[in-house]
Amino acid sequence: MFVNVAYKPLLHCLLAVLLLSAAVSIHAKAPKELYWEDLAPEDFVIPDAPPPSVDHEGNMTQAQPDAPLVENLDGEFVKIPGFVVPLEGDTTGMTEFLLVPYFGACIHVPPPPSNQIVYVKFSEPVPIDNLYDAIWVTGTLSTKGWRGDIASVGYRLSGMEISAF
Repeated sequence: MFVNVAYKPLLHCLLAVLLLSAAVSIHAKAPKELYWEDLAPEDFVIPDAPPPSVDHEGNMTQAQPDAPLVENLDGEFVKIPGFVVPLEGDTTGMTEFLLVPYFGACIHVPPPPSNQIVYVKFSEPVPIDNLYDAIWVTGTLSTKGWRGDIASVGYRLSGMEISAF
C-alpha cells in the first residue's frame, strides 16, 4: 500500500497530534490528595495542640522545629487542605504563605511541628478571599524545608492552583 505524496504532510501532522495528545494525557494526572497526618512518619505522634512555649522575650516558640518528614513525598504532585498564614502579597493576591492545619497556627497559638507546616510559593499572585476559610492548594511538594521568623517549616510546595475546601 502506498500513500499519495500530497497526503504525507497531513499524515505527519496527524501523527504529531496523536503523539502530543498521548504525552499530555500521561502527564495530566490528578494530584495525590494528602492530609496532615500523611506529612508525618507513622511513628511520629502529632500533638492535638502545641504546648504553650514562650522564649525569654515573651514570644511564642515552636516546640518541634525539626520534626521528621516523609521523604518519599519529595517531588510528588499533591493537593492538601489548610489555612493560610500570609507572608508575601496584598489584598489582591499572595505569592507566598504558610499552609497550616488549623486556623490561628503561627499567629494566635505557637506553631505546630515543622512537619505540619508547608511553605507555599506561587510564581504569580493568587487571590485568597478569606483567611478564616480553609483552602486546597495543589502543586509539587518538596522536602526542602524553609525557615522564617514565624516558624521552621518541613515542606515546600510550588503552588499551581488553589480552590475552596
